[in-house]
Amino acid sequence: MWISEVLVAWLFLLLSLFGAVFTLNAFMPVRRIPALFVPSFFGSWLTAELALHHIVWQAIATILFVAFGALSSWPGLVGLGITLVSWLGLGILFYDGRKTHDAFDQALAGLAELAGAARMPFSHLVMPFRFRRHGVKVIRDVTYREIAGKTLKLDVAMPEEPGVNRPAIMQIHGGAWIIGDKREQGWPLIGHLAANGWVCFNVNYRLSPAATWPDHLIDLKYALKWIREHADEYGVDPSFIAVTGGSAGGHLTAMMGLTANDPEYQPGFEDADTSLQAAVPVYGVYDFTNRLGTMLDRFRPQMLEPMIMKAFFAREPEKFHRASPIDRVHPDAPPFLIVHGDRDTLAPVEDAQLFAETLRESSEAPVMYAELRGAQHAFDIFASPRTARMLDGTLRFLTSMYERAKTASPAPPAERFSSPSPEQSAAIDNL
Repeated sequence: MWISEVLVAWLFLLLSLFGAVFTLNAFMPVRRIPALFVPSFFGSWLTAELALHHIVWQAIATILFVAFGALSSWPGLVGLGITLVSWLGLGILFYDGRKTHDAFDQALAGLAELAGAARMPFSHLVMPFRFRRHGVKVIRDVTYREIAGKTLKLDVAMPEEPGVNRPAIMQIHGGAWIIGDKREQGWPLIGHLAANGWVCFNVNYRLSPAATWPDHLIDLKYALKWIREHADEYGVDPSFIAVTGGSAGGHLTAMMGLTANDPEYQPGFEDADTSLQAAVPVYGVYDFTNRLGTMLDRFRPQMLEPMIMKAFFAREPEKFHRASPIDRVHPDAPPFLIVHGDRDTLAPVEDAQLFAETLRESSEAPVMYAELRGAQHAFDIFASPRTARMLDGTLRFLTSMYERAKTASPAPPAERFSSPSPEQSAAIDNL
């Protein structure tokens, strides 16, 4: 029996160390060691956004080990101490996620001054993580373009109740410009916006290596043209269309916002209106030139040059500068809400900070920057407290920009957004 309890104690110690490594990695993910980069990213991503899940499985394991005598010898006691410290770290991670609303409150502090209300109105706060919501209909696989042997499609999410002059938003998926699909990304935000009166278009585009930059951007501009042409069909107000996306989709979101009506990216439809009224890039890539030295060593030579740009930076640096949102800022940019996590290992936060600062110095429109403490890349894939608050903050920003645009440029009467009740406003904070 003594040997069995000692073995159990040692196994408990090993398991405790295993859990602690995940917690520590969430606080300090590895970027510069190639062999550890991928497992460190996935480990920190899963731990930071699913902190409570980690506490639950560790608690169940601890109870079982204690029941089998793990605390009868010193390795088990050490393991228990390590587990308790790990739980403390996981609790901090969970708390950071819940406090994300503070980052958005700070970033959006100017909304009241811009729109004349302390908290911008919206129809009703709903639980933001149901892919199929009451009152929302989804139309799948609508073809918007055929080019180069590819049929490009989009999905539409909109209120079931018929309406007119609703604000619209394009969602651009990420995936390093080479993978990804409209079915996989953006749906928590799309569902939240559609439930609150928006018409949302989740758009596919050509992917590399078959596609060469700027094919991706050209397709998305064509999709924007298509949305405006079909505005009446979907009850969209063509004078207000926003854009959002994460990672590579964040890069494309920023480029969409900063290259409105640029004929270089509208071959064959140069006269189309590709202006946007708001942009929300999330954990985006803003610099293809690596001016801050934050880019992973292999990112440009192994992916960006041979697969995306089909060019060498050393020989054609101007191509990379023109594809970098940070080099395309200008006074007429639309309002921006830039969202980034401070522990992002795929798209370093320093680049987002510099982009926000550079855009603020140039743009005459509002530029708001929300830096989320403890957030890794792609944090909003999960139904986490951080995601809930990001959806709330994004809705506040977009609704404010819509109200601001309608005030500045009167248009046909649009559907109004009523203020939430105190109980509805508390729904997000209770998640």
